[in-house]
Amino acid sequence: MKLRVRFRRDRRGLSPVISSVIITGTIVALLTVVVIFANNFLWARIAESDFDAAKQFMQTVGLQIDDVAWVIGRTETARFSSRYGNVVLKPALNYTIYINTTMQSNVKLYTNITNIICFNMPISQYTLGNGYFELIYPSASNGFLLSGASVPVAKIFAVEKVPMNDGSFVRVVAVPIIRMINLTIGDTNYVRLYLPVLLEGETIGRSQSVTLTGESISNFIIGGEEESVTAIKIEANFPLAGFDSSFFNFSQTLELIQASEETILELYIGAVDVGLGVHL
Repeated sequence: MKLRVRFRRDRRGLSPVISSVIITGTIVALLTVVVIFANNFLWARIAESDFDAAKQFMQTVGLQIDDVAWVIGRTETARFSSRYGNVVLKPALNYTIYINTTMQSNVKLYTNITNIICFNMPISQYTLGNGYFELIYPSASNGFLLSGASVPVAKIFAVEKVPMNDGSFVRVVAVPIIRMINLTIGDTNYVRLYLPVLLEGETIGRSQSVTLTGESISNFIIGGEEESVTAIKIEANFPLAGFDSSFFNFSQTLELIQASEETILELYIGAVDVGLGVHL
């Protein structure tokens, strides 16, 4: 007589184990996704905070340019803290001033290239979209010639323009501009122009800072009893590739100032030395 032994598989004993493994794997996968998302979100907020702080920092730098440009030897330092951004100088803007007088016309009075100060944030870390432009300071005008005793001599804006030869960045930029003051003393009119020129100074890179020093002041006076200024023309040109009119977004690149009879032009050029990372 043969005995038959049958083994019956108990599927009910394995089902809870398999279910637990599947649920645990799903939870681990979800947690991984959540951690990655939270990590990316955190670093994105850090980059955004860096960029917002850069706007305030560069506005401070713009005000300091006015403080030091007209006092030889005066020095001011602005410090920043950024995980991704850095500050560079670019020789990207040239102003040329022509004058007409009662005795001659279209005379080139002054021309020089000035540096601009750029806080560069890689778009791999933070981006606002190609073509983005925001005027930060002053908010009233986007020209390079402003009239009034209290107007600034530096314009601050944020811009993203890619591709460019020096890399792909969203930038906060400080650009020297011209202050114009009109005065009348007796029968004589005075047009005073103030232009800071940023020079490349020492770059050490030991700290995140910008140090501005007033180097020199040049003064041009045109007009008097025998000769009067009748018109002033100022042109903005862009000598550095990529940093063109679309980058600066000036409302116009030529300003024409008509002067009445008995007008004297006084042009003040303040040379400012810009050092990067000099002070710890």
